[in-house]
Amino acid sequence: MNNGQEQFLSFILERVKDDKVEEAKELLVENFKKLTEGNFTQEDIMLFLPKMIALLKPEKLEEVQSVVMQFAENFSHLLPNSKLG
Repeated sequence: MNNGQEQFLSFILERVKDDKVEEAKELLVENFKKLTEGNFTQEDIMLFLPKMIALLKPEKLEEVQSVVMQFAENFSHLLPNSKLG
């Protein structure tokens, strides 16, 4: 995991429900691995988002959505046939 991914992981884990931290960490690490290997697809994004949203504290959702969009834009060049945004 690179430094940017570690910062993103830390940011997200601070905003998930207390009893869902490990589940969120596993989900993020799995998707970071796919991203690093070049195997992260639009389908992965579509599966990831609802799972992650369900793990977040409701009052943190808007803040996280904003940061996730920035993160996605920064890494969109790594996605095959990326059409984010």
